[in-house]
Amino acid sequence: MKYYLIAGERSGDLHGSNLVKELKRRDPESEFRGFGGDEMQKTGVTLAVHYAELAIMGVSDVLLGIFKILRLVRKCKQDILDYDPDVLILIDFGAFNLRIAGFAEKKGIKVFYYISPKVWAWNQSRALKIKRTVDRMFVILPFEKDFYKKFDYEVDFVGNPVADAVRSHSINKSFIEINNLDPEKKIIALLPGSRKQELRKMLPVMKQVAERNPQFQFVVAGVNSLPAGLYEIVSEVRNVSVAFEQTYDLLAHADAAIVTSGTATLETALWHVPQVVIYKSDTLNYFAGKLLIKVKYISLVNLIADKEVVKELLHNNVQADVVSKEFLKIASESDQRRFQLKEYEKLSQDLGQQNPSAMAAELMFKYLKSD
Repeated sequence: MKYYLIAGERSGDLHGSNLVKELKRRDPESEFRGFGGDEMQKTGVTLAVHYAELAIMGVSDVLLGIFKILRLVRKCKQDILDYDPDVLILIDFGAFNLRIAGFAEKKGIKVFYYISPKVWAWNQSRALKIKRTVDRMFVILPFEKDFYKKFDYEVDFVGNPVADAVRSHSINKSFIEINNLDPEKKIIALLPGSRKQELRKMLPVMKQVAERNPQFQFVVAGVNSLPAGLYEIVSEVRNVSVAFEQTYDLLAHADAAIVTSGTATLETALWHVPQVVIYKSDTLNYFAGKLLIKVKYISLVNLIADKEVVKELLHNNVQADVVSKEFLKIASESDQRRFQLKEYEKLSQDLGQQNPSAMAAELMFKYLKSD
């Protein structure tokens, strides 16, 4: 069969690549094409567009990049028609993929969605569009199944790919030596995000927190997909270093973390590292979010637990003195630290023990054969 996949960011590319591997095991004659990144390309997906071209976030960025987005939407639609796939598999990336889902439904193309867009966070009526345009939805957060039930839409919970990635990671025991760290000093992980905009807003604050706390060694989780120059802001701080493409090894050795809101908050929790979650956007995005967002929390950890497990500091509270104060509460033994670690155990159980890529691929192949 012919599969067309669309992943619009780094995490979707990774999860898409694992899904492709599992689909190939069940369908040896399969062919793959779509929007994605290096990981999907390594598994044999022919890329029509690399996700780097889709890197737009926030209201202001969308306004500036609207013509670019519309051009890529047109290109995607035409490429799907030219390829004529048996199924279109959308991976997260709601704003773009929901538009493509509507197009595919009108053209009679079967649509599967792996990793639901966060329609439960804002504009929940989009669930009705998903019900109308998506043949099968495969969700990775436990509460999403109940959310879609409110719209009389049955979805499949397949487990969480982040949990599976953490479980399967082989820890590099030489991490401390390789990165010239002091084995006697506590390691604090700094996860500023994987987008340029996030680094520019978060890294300066993280730097200031490190400068205020020389008793710790701080390590920034760097990614090679961004220009190395973005990390130069911390190069002059004696107790800060950058470890590129070693996030899981960093978390495996960290005593605490300061994390930009996103998938990284869940990864940090699954590595059982106490954390403070921060997020800052420009004023336009902030007030738009205040109007639109319908959930109490922004971090996945708190959303899954449905209570405040980790401290969330937003917008004006993302200041060095505020972040430092909250961070010190969980950097050493305290009730707050013990509470987080206890809740992390429950979180791991809620996310399930199955291989989500394998389960999603198995269900997809079964549905395609039965149809």
